[in-house]
Amino acid sequence: MFELTKQPIDPNPLRQKLLVERCGAFVSFEGWVRNHHDGKSVKKLYYQVYPELALNSGKQIIQDALAEFAIDHAVCVHRTGQLEIGDLAVWVGVSIAHRDAAFDACRYIIDTVKQDVAIWKREYYVDSADEQSQWLENSL
Repeated sequence: MFELTKQPIDPNPLRQKLLVERCGAFVSFEGWVRNHHDGKSVKKLYYQVYPELALNSGKQIIQDALAEFAIDHAVCVHRTGQLEIGDLAVWVGVSIAHRDAAFDACRYIIDTVKQDVAIWKREYYVDSADEQSQWLENSL
């Protein structure tokens, strides 16, 4: 399951979706908005998205992870729009019988989403009186 949302992400109900009795491992990743990047003080972010393309790509990444790592379940939710420092920007969770594949699959999902999904990040910086900002390239 891959979702985009403009609303704050609550990890608790997402985690509940992954609780399955036959699964002995659960791994999650939370990506938060930090207050710095490349020596600049960041005051907020804006995530712009091409929804149809992003949803298709995100769903394919989840399907690929399910097949490649033989995990039972996987969820990824990414925020869009304006986010403030400390906001949860992306959440990934996976569940499976054993931990090794859970760690590997979680890492694969977040890395591939960051690299391949049509979501662009714009940073706004504190040190600029004229609301200086910069679009960043997708990267790991």
